[in-house]
Amino acid sequence: MTWLITGGAGYIGAHVVRAMTGAGERVVVLDDLSSGIRRRLPAGVPLVDGSYLDGPLLRRILAGHGVSGVVHLAARKRVPESLERPTEYYRDNVGGLATLLEAVADAGVDRFLFSSSAAVYGAPDAELITEDTPCAPLNPYGETKLAGEWLVRAAGSAHGIATACLRYFNVAGAAAPELADTGVFNVVPMVFDRLTRDEAPRIFGDRHPTPDGTCVRDYIHVADLAEAHLAAARRLSAGGAGGDLTVNIGRGEGVSVRELVTLIGEVTGDRRPALVEGPRAGDPPRAVASAALAARELGWTARHGLGEMVESAWRGWLLQHPR
Repeated sequence: MTWLITGGAGYIGAHVVRAMTGAGERVVVLDDLSSGIRRRLPAGVPLVDGSYLDGPLLRRILAGHGVSGVVHLAARKRVPESLERPTEYYRDNVGGLATLLEAVADAGVDRFLFSSSAAVYGAPDAELITEDTPCAPLNPYGETKLAGEWLVRAAGSAHGIATACLRYFNVAGAAAPELADTGVFNVVPMVFDRLTRDEAPRIFGDRHPTPDGTCVRDYIHVADLAEAHLAAARRLSAGGAGGDLTVNIGRGEGVSVRELVTLIGEVTGDRRPALVEGPRAGDPPRAVASAALAARELGWTARHGLGEMVESAWRGWLLQHPR
């Protein structure tokens, strides 16, 4: 079978492509290259430069490449931007998903894996967030991911498509330096960027109800995340997932922002104190996954620790920003 991977030239997408092709799966990538990078893809992997909002293009790809499963990663993903441009986020993340699902149903594709987010949970008062924790997203980005899950399940039920939704927690690291995150929107590259510009890293709020007052998060190595996609895709191929498989992808271990910044200082050798600023609106004090369901349903557990994430991300940063 052949898998269509939307957003496959992006930071996460390129890792998913490598994991799946490395395991012998055939893939074709659709990416508009707005943030994706062509050279991230292994030799021989077909790349279609285009958008998942383009229905006719989707139908040509699905038919021309004999696609029988889709991994949908492409989306708008910046929380602050979603607050400024909510209509664009709903148009692309929900409307574009509807266009893709229509093409999938018309083509008779019967497997669909959706990239969701822990942002669907909002700020739950829970030591560990399980898949049964009520969803109450705090921003348009999280809302579009939750609406996307509803749409995927509804389309799966209506058209006999086996579906799965993976709720990512905080992604970091790189399987190889050339695959590292080139954006400065996630916390690890944001700290790297500040240090590279000879500025102190920033911490947003130090009076949260956590042990050291800073937000606590669950960080997952992007290579582990890619392996989770492979496990979910194979579960769908085996016909055992049904239409309602939704799992958290995290390590189940909380790390405070201050602890993370301290570790980054040890790895980079730049241990300057962090600058504490006011808390950001909508930041949950704690967001840590229960990873038990992923282990039980997918046979998947994370293998990489936080130190590996920071060290591998730093190697990638230095490749992109040589001193």
